[in-house]
Amino acid sequence: MIWSDYQESYRNYLRLEKAVSMNTIDAYCKDLQKFLDFVKKGKGDVEPADVKQADVRKFIDLINENGMSASSQARILSGIKSFFKYLVAHDILETDPTAMIETPKTARKLPSVLSPEEINMLINAIDLNSANGYRNRAMLETLYGCGLRVSELIQLRITDVNINEGYLKIKGKGDRERLVPIGRSVKDAITLYIHNTRENQAVNKKDENILFLNRRGQMLTRVMVFTIIKNLAEKTDLKKKISPHTFRHSFATHLLEGGADLRAIQEMLGHESITTTEVYTHLDKEYLRDTIQRFHPRS
Repeated sequence: MIWSDYQESYRNYLRLEKAVSMNTIDAYCKDLQKFLDFVKKGKGDVEPADVKQADVRKFIDLINENGMSASSQARILSGIKSFFKYLVAHDILETDPTAMIETPKTARKLPSVLSPEEINMLINAIDLNSANGYRNRAMLETLYGCGLRVSELIQLRITDVNINEGYLKIKGKGDRERLVPIGRSVKDAITLYIHNTRENQAVNKKDENILFLNRRGQMLTRVMVFTIIKNLAEKTDLKKKISPHTFRHSFATHLLEGGADLRAIQEMLGHESITTTEVYTHLDKEYLRDTIQRFHPRS
């Protein structure tokens, strides 16, 4: 087999057996190609068995010298490690040259969040008399009220919205499905959008079941949602740098501050590991410390 054959079988393994999202697969394969190009430049057209631990270390040293951040180094190494673990697990290799390579330590970056007042300000700034006013309001209410990823929002189907029972069925990373309860504000916003806009819209045939559509009756892009939020931030003179993911972070943080159980938050966010959700406990400590510093008379 040549390298491209190994790469293709690895890509199929990630997609079919591991159910990894296409974005993650593309990122892994892109990072792997960078490493393979480095190896071929130094050793020629070699087989996977010819790759040694020293080759991996030299590559990590190179990207480190080029000023790549620790988090980017960790991401690239993760893709390389995954590939060689796959080769060993499928008896293509006997030993894994990345097994003893440590992942660069990265600082845990706390996510940016909005206050409830800032979220209200953004939502209230939406002009409901505009062509897409009801849609934009429903999208922001859903992002914040359900903690969705932007990819989950734009792919949300009408048949996955159960207003009467009060939940959304979400297909998240790795095609894992979860149920997310919806509150009154989300119910009302989606209902108004459907009755005032969605029901009266000409729809592209392949997107008939998609809830949120653009003016051409097609599924929205991620970029469009980013643009809508950016324009609202400018309109309200909000100085924070925000994105659709900011609403997801705010959803989790405000639940935690209100006393919600971490496991429940994990389930609603669709995190596979509780460790991912635990970042919000660190954020909550920052919030508590800030509260004392601002309001305690001895601070």
